[in-house]
Amino acid sequence: MIPRYTPADFEQLWSPRRKYLAWLDVELAACEAMERAGIVPAGTAAQVRPVADRIDPDRIDAIELETRHDVIAFLTHVEELAGPPARWLHRGMTSSDVLDSSFALLLVEATDKLIARTDALLDAFRARVQEQRKTPMIGRSHGIHAEPTTFGVALAGHYAELARGRARLVAARSEIAFGKIAGAVGTYAHLTPAIEADALGKLGLTPETVATQIVPRDRHAVLASAMAVVAASVERFATNVRHWQRTEVLEAEEPFAKGQKGSSAMPHKRNPILSENLCGLARVVRAAVVPALENVALWHERDISHSSVERMMMPDATATLAFMLDRTKRLIEGLVVYPENLKRNLEKTNGLWASEGVLLELVHKGLARQAAYVLVQRNAMRAFAGEAPFVTLLEADADIRAHLSAEEIRAQFDLGHALAHCDVIIDRALAS
Repeated sequence: MIPRYTPADFEQLWSPRRKYLAWLDVELAACEAMERAGIVPAGTAAQVRPVADRIDPDRIDAIELETRHDVIAFLTHVEELAGPPARWLHRGMTSSDVLDSSFALLLVEATDKLIARTDALLDAFRARVQEQRKTPMIGRSHGIHAEPTTFGVALAGHYAELARGRARLVAARSEIAFGKIAGAVGTYAHLTPAIEADALGKLGLTPETVATQIVPRDRHAVLASAMAVVAASVERFATNVRHWQRTEVLEAEEPFAKGQKGSSAMPHKRNPILSENLCGLARVVRAAVVPALENVALWHERDISHSSVERMMMPDATATLAFMLDRTKRLIEGLVVYPENLKRNLEKTNGLWASEGVLLELVHKGLARQAAYVLVQRNAMRAFAGEAPFVTLLEADADIRAHLSAEEIRAQFDLGHALAHCDVIIDRALAS
């Protein structure tokens, strides 16, 4: 994580102190469960708990220089602070009981923060969809003018995609909320499943079905994949903004604040830097997917080839996606829409967007589809070359007029007909 792209709450969440406090939470929850099971003296956890305020990450790091083992360094420091009662901590446990259960706690919290940010982004999109639901624009395929739509429909597509992404995050949160307190290789040799269920239940986690010595990493891969899809959805919106803002198009653009500068060399520039930044950051989030999948295949009951990878990638991916969601919310809220330019671009091809309607009307009149296609296309190509408006050429074409009246031709250029079902599309998206 680097400060530029790390929200403050994620900086705190993934800080060394927060990590060690999560470790302590797991140890104390296990200790309390063992107290209730009668295998640890009553009141032990209560005696140790006050050391939380004095946990010193620097001291733990110093101890680790000698022990070369982070959990032993942590337990040594806690024993320094708490004295004899701390000897009961970690009874029958292995390091992964602490590491994986605490990691689950942090990932659940991170995912909750991502879901909350996605909700805020969806609210912002909803407002702009409603505002722009009636604003006509030309739809494009392959970047080329196709048929009319509305700017509201375009935004509604992004809304619906983000709503699906939210559902995936919620599902991934359920997948990741599993821990283990089952000891070495997960067989409860010195513990019991009841102690594990008691301790993890207090932490809001579920015992892993078959833990081996770790929580299986397919769960983490699901979360990484869900985050990557949300990042890709953000990138798709950002890519559209970049195209809408092109000088030749200028249908919408990012907000440009007073005093903002676009170029160190060219004072006139208003660049889509927010959108370009989002496209770049999406690559960082997506980059976590392959390592997360590779972390699934570990040796036998465990190895630690996954450990270094996820210590880096999960804080980076969660924090970066959080930053992206915050930035995208500001982008959609401040997006400047130019209805007059949308209208101008819609009319730029002199009605070529009506070609399918004319084609279908000819078919309805009895003409073979491919024959009708040839008639419409030859006039479309002449209109494309600038000879005359498309409707004028169609009305002057004797082969077409043999089947369609002028009124029937002009009816296909009715924008209201072309956009008749846009409200249904938008309402369906917002209902999701």
